[in-house]
Amino acid sequence: MTSIVQRHLFGPGPSNPYPEATEGLARPLLGHLDPAFLTIMDETCDRLRVAWGTDNARTLPLSATGSAGMEAAFVNTVHPGDVVVVAVNGLFGQRMCEVASRCGAEVVPVEHTWGTAIDPERVLAAHPSPKIVAAVHAETSTGVRSDIAALGDAVHASTDALLVVDAVTSIGGIELRADDWGIDVGYAGTQKCLGVAPGLAPFTINDRAFARRVERPQSWYLDLGLLGGYVGEAGAKGGGRTYHHTAPVAMISSLHAGLGRILDEGLENVWARHAAAGQALQDGLEAMGLELFAEKGSRLPDLTTVRVPDGVDSAAVRRTLLERYDIEIGGGAGEFAASVWRIGLMGPNARPDAVALLLAALAETLGR
Repeated sequence: MTSIVQRHLFGPGPSNPYPEATEGLARPLLGHLDPAFLTIMDETCDRLRVAWGTDNARTLPLSATGSAGMEAAFVNTVHPGDVVVVAVNGLFGQRMCEVASRCGAEVVPVEHTWGTAIDPERVLAAHPSPKIVAAVHAETSTGVRSDIAALGDAVHASTDALLVVDAVTSIGGIELRADDWGIDVGYAGTQKCLGVAPGLAPFTINDRAFARRVERPQSWYLDLGLLGGYVGEAGAKGGGRTYHHTAPVAMISSLHAGLGRILDEGLENVWARHAAAGQALQDGLEAMGLELFAEKGSRLPDLTTVRVPDGVDSAAVRRTLLERYDIEIGGGAGEFAASVWRIGLMGPNARPDAVALLLAALAETLGR
């Protein structure tokens, strides 16, 4: 029999789940059209509205991971030939370009140096009349936070474009205000700061974007017009339900419980807890003589990127941490795969004892 291994998941995701989310996953299974489950679904959508900072009726957990949230965002909004301007400052900006192009968009990437935040003025100057402007709020590959509020102001002041935002690594961990910032379409994942296992994509789309949607998108499964008749829109407006697919009821129960845990603590308190843990980690890494990768002033508190010291085998250190301490940290992405470590303190891991454990284990492994 395979033994059960318990890890400290301090990489870029998934994080360890909140205990409440784990308990929610183990609750008695309900049918996906059971009135008791539909109540849980509607409450989950309400709680997601708080996490997103939105009143959007069409706010729902898509039955797939965060990457499907990206697919849904573009497949429902990109008409063939639409100009889509994408701010690229890491791997997931690049992925936005790929997904939009597969939907038939004319993609205009605005490249930024990895490790730096996006420049709204450069993004807006890339094309005079885009249909969509897209950006990553918290770039998982580099540990950088970009100013989406400033980008939203710029987009809506000078264009009629929709603003599409990736909030996979920001929701539940740092400030996120979809309505105030002008986010028209947003997608995220459950497995990072929300402290829930991977498997759902929290998603929101406002009325403005929904009115411009592709009437018959190439993906039946991710067609928001069909999904809204079952979840999100149906619950918010009190309308009748139309069957679409068998919802992952256990995962939604887990998300319901995890969000309840966050809201009980208070969303702004959760943001502050992540900020304090991230700052303590970054201060400790620098005190150890290590160099942080993301530019100062734009560093994520929940995902820290640190340069691997010269002469150190990145993979060997990660292997030692895993085998000796049951600690997982991530390697870098793209050209920085072997020269950067990505260290996440997300969800229940954003706390002082996790910082102390990680710094002590890394110092011992590096001989510092």
